[in-house]
Amino acid sequence: MLPLSHTSTQDKGNADLGPRSGFSFINCRRNAKLLAEGFQPPTPVRTGTSIVGIIYRDGVILGADTRATEGPMVSDKNCSKIHYLQNHIYCCGAGTAADTEMITLTTSSQLNLHQMSTKRLVPVVCASIMLRRTLFRYQGHIGAALVVGGVDRWGPQIYCNHSCGSNDKLPYAAMGSGTLAAMTVLEHGWKPDLDLEQGKQLVREAISAGVFNDLGSGSNIDLCVITKAGAKYLRTDTVASERGERQEKYYIKPNSTVVKATSVQNLLVASEHCYRVSLFPSCWKFYSELNLGDRSWPANTDPDEQPTTSASAKAAECQGKKKGNKK
Repeated sequence: MLPLSHTSTQDKGNADLGPRSGFSFINCRRNAKLLAEGFQPPTPVRTGTSIVGIIYRDGVILGADTRATEGPMVSDKNCSKIHYLQNHIYCCGAGTAADTEMITLTTSSQLNLHQMSTKRLVPVVCASIMLRRTLFRYQGHIGAALVVGGVDRWGPQIYCNHSCGSNDKLPYAAMGSGTLAAMTVLEHGWKPDLDLEQGKQLVREAISAGVFNDLGSGSNIDLCVITKAGAKYLRTDTVASERGERQEKYYIKPNSTVVKATSVQNLLVASEHCYRVSLFPSCWKFYSELNLGDRSWPANTDPDEQPTTSASAKAAECQGKKKGNKK
């Protein structure tokens, strides 16, 4: 083992660089070099969601819209964005649907183990710390922004967890692409002594503001009310954006189509049987060479319309008429 006063050759070369930091910026320098060489970074994907959480007089109210998008397309109109953690702790998720779903399932199982080992009610801050540690470990590569709300022996609490691993303890919070519109409503209407109906109405207005000012949010509004007695999940509490109805009712009977245009043309049929033979030029030579009589005609032909002469004679007659027309 080298003594503490020993200085290696590498340390002597880096002696003038000052104290080393606890973080490595090698990837940052690599990315800057790639950009300088003309590398085109991938385009970030924008996710759309409006989630809200507030503290009212007796507990916590969480709210979220129900629209899930895939770029410019709506993939699900009734997606659940309020996730279960414990009986007294729920959270709203914004970002990548798979990430929010899996991180909440993992955290919920960890909280169950915590409750069994401690034999007591899990604090709300414990759920927030578990989520914060997981998100910070992956440095934003898990696309999940979560609003955690619950009630424990310390009262109602709201935590806002960002995808980078930071979190805030707030009386009200909003996240997602509709944050700006939702936060304006919360800052204007929130009060510490809101009752249940006032709190639910404030959350509805905040989510509606996010829906009507953001294309990534829409459809319905889900609410979750958490008190000391438990939680009540209100699925499809309000329809934020209804689908427009047509002015007239269009009903088309099954097995029918709409007639858009009708035209009548008078056709002069010289000979029905000759016309039938001329429809099949590839078979005309075959019929003229065979002497099968009336049996050469299709079986589904009406007997009254079948010719009295043989098929070969009829074909020869048609051939003679065609040669005469050419002359």
